Amino acid sequence: MQAAQQSWELENAISIFDPQRDALYAYNADTEKTLNAERPWASDPYYFKHVRISATALLKMVMHARSGGSLEIMGLMQGYILPNTFVVTDAFRLPVEGTETRVNAQDEANEYMVSYLQSCRDSGRMENAVGWYHSHPGYGCWLSGIDVATQQTQQMTGPFVAVVIDPDRTISAGRVEIGAFRTFPSNFTPPKEAHEDDEYQTIPLGKAEDFGAHANQYYSLDVSHFKSTLDAELLSLLWNKYWVATLSQSPLFTSRDFGNKQIVDLSQKVRKATRNLENPGPRGPVTSVTNAKDHQLEKVVRGGQRIVSEEVKGLLASETKMKLFHGIGNEPPVKE
Repeated sequence: MQAAQQSWELENAISIFDPQRDALYAYNADTEKTLNAERPWASDPYYFKHVRISATALLKMVMHARSGGSLEIMGLMQGYILPNTFVVTDAFRLPVEGTETRVNAQDEANEYMVSYLQSCRDSGRMENAVGWYHSHPGYGCWLSGIDVATQQTQQMTGPFVAVVIDPDRTISAGRVEIGAFRTFPSNFTPPKEAHEDDEYQTIPLGKAEDFGAHANQYYSLDVSHFKSTLDAELLSLLWNKYWVATLSQSPLFTSRDFGNKQIVDLSQKVRKATRNLENPGPRGPVTSVTNAKDHQLEKVVRGGQRIVSEEVKGLLASETKMKLFHGIGNEPPVKE
């Protein structure tokens, strides 16, 4: 009976498929062929500005990133290109060895990728590989030196985008922490102000040096998500099945280890900033030295404020659930 009900729900979801809303799932080989022939990205380093990711691909990438724990994971994204835009329709994981600082794509991963894409084409799915994704557990969405080298190699073969997901911050913040990036050609120097408006990120002290060392070699793209009517129905069915478990979880317990790591890292940054204030350092313009120390303190304060805001949101969520659901089923009988 239950299987029949689920079958009916799936058939009903398929029956309300909306061609206009689901147009992004329709692969147009002519459009992609025209863009590949013109190659506008060869003359404009900032040509690609947007990445649109399907709900299915996003869910698979976040689950993959979360399954890696403290180790980095890696996968490939399928889709196609439009003017100024990457469209990601699906994603699949790669059999790679991950560590806490990098992922190592070996020949086995390359063979798996070629075999997988060929199987897709044999079954009628003609989307190409348009990018790769990997995780940065707990240290934000940006490209390290190894990531930059990997992306530069991939871009030599055609349009390609790098996506980074932070599973720890996703759980802690309650929203997907994701970034998409493209590297610049080796002969191109971006203007200095290009990175001044980037969103502030709290980078662990052990990663701070690598974070700033390669920031002028790539730029970020806007990331948005889309879902078809079928996606919406399937996600609704999943929510109907798992909403109790989701509602009963506390972000304070789920992300406790990550929160502890953030506090330890913040304490190290505070000690470092204190030492810099006490140490006069090399002689130089007083104004520039003072501004540098003030900027360092400002970053420490912003990092602390972020930790506090996430903890407060977790406490408010727990308190709200307690007031709403505590004692349900144990109410005293109403006296007439």
